[in-house]
Parts: sequence; structure tokens; C-alpha cells
Amino acid sequence: MRAGKVYLVGAGPGDPELLTLKALKALKQADVVLHDELVSDEVLAYARPDARVVAVGKRGRGRSTPQGFIERLMIAEARRGHVVVRLKGGDPFVFGRGGEECAALREAGVALEVANGITSGLAAATALGIPLTHRDLSHGAILVTGQRRGNAETDWKALARTGMPLVIYMGVSRCGDIQRHLVAGGMPPDTPAAAVSNATRATQRSVVTRLDRLEQAMAEAEIASPAILIVGEVARLAASLNAAGNSAASPAAPRQRLRRLPR
Repeated sequence: MRAGKVYLVGAGPGDPELLTLKALKALKQADVVLHDELVSDEVLAYARPDARVVAVGKRGRGRSTPQGFIERLMIAEARRGHVVVRLKGGDPFVFGRGGEECAALREAGVALEVANGITSGLAAATALGIPLTHRDLSHGAILVTGQRRGNAETDWKALARTGMPLVIYMGVSRCGDIQRHLVAGGMPPDTPAAAVSNATRATQRSVVTRLDRLEQAMAEAEIASPAILIVGEVARLAASLNAAGNSAASPAAPRQRLRRLPR
């Protein structure tokens, strides 16, 4: 029996043209593909016709496949001599539990390899023409989740004091609280802010507004989870680019709703 192997593969934000060559190669040789809920059908189409494709999706506050089950399944299939692709939206190592899965595979003695993908935070910003770093506005950016395990709370006030743009994953349900914490931490209420759901897909929706109006603007634009929130001066560039008729939003997004930043 041949030795099995697991690839932890980032599927990117959804547009199949944003897959890496390494991800594509892994998909084409996989015997088993275990994919998250947010992986697009267009990406899954690159799997071999005879591959076993299994949905192991996770959804906040909803029905989810237990992490332990996913890890046991990867290990079992690899031990049967199969090439397994664990296919994740975005990047496996950015809020994708890639570290946990690597640890489980190494402990089990299973060979593994990681193929990075474009994380949704970067894709969402790019979809609106927002540079996460800019020589005049930002010397860095902070990726942070709006959800923490247990009762732990992110120190939003400390993040506000950094002056760097925040790229917030899984923050839709707590947007109101996040707004209040950031303003309490000294971030001006009129700080530019944006939200993007389904970045790079035909169903992309987005809104550009200001921090203290973000929750209301998302509701009006019908932006629901999962979505990326971007807060910081760099978000102002989305409005200027679109006002100039040079939007960086995906051309394959006819249903996108883009609202410009109030002046």
C-alpha cells in the first residue's frame, strides 16, 4: 500500500482564478477532498471526477462538523494510502484551524503539506480597491476575529490605539459592540469603514461608510455573515477610487451594492 498524505489547501475567497498552482495540483491528485462550507463549487470542480468529495462545513451558531471528527477522518483516509485534500476557504493558517490540524496530523505520524490561499480579508479589501498598507496612511494592518473562544474578549480599545487599520473576520453579529469599544478606545466615530461579503464572487455585496454607522449600513445593504469588516483611514480610498470611476470591485459582481463614504 502506498503511503498516504494530507494537503491543507487554501481555496482562497471563491474566485477559482485566485487558486494557486500548488492548490490546483493538490486537488487534481486528491483521492479524498474534505471541504469547508465556504468553498465555491467552481473551485471544487477542479477535483478529479472519481475523487470522494465530503462536505465538513462549519457555521457559527449553526450546525457544524466537529473538529475532532475532521481530524480523525483525515488521519484514517491517509492511513488507507489516500491523498487527502483538506480544502478551506481563504488560507488554512488565517482563522482556519490549520495549526490545530497540523498538530493532529504530526502527532499521528501522517505526512502533510500546506498550500496557502488568499485570505478573505485581503480579498475583501482588494475588491473595493482598499490597500491594507499605504505609505501615507498605514505602516501595517491587523487581522483580528470578532469571535473568541469562551468568554474571552478582544481588547478593542488597545487595537484602536494602534492607529492601524483593522481587518475583522467573523464580526458581523458583534458589529455594534465592536463599534462602541473602538470609539471608547479613542477611534474617531467618523473613521472610514467598509464591509464586504462574498468577496470576488458574483454575489458580492459591499458598503463603505463610517465606523459609527457601520452596523446600520450593513443592515441597509443586506450584508450578512460571513463578511469582512475593514476599519481605518485606508478604507477612505475605496470611495475615492469609485468616485473616480476606477472601482477595483470584481467585474463579475453585478449585484454588488457599493455605498460611498459620506464627506
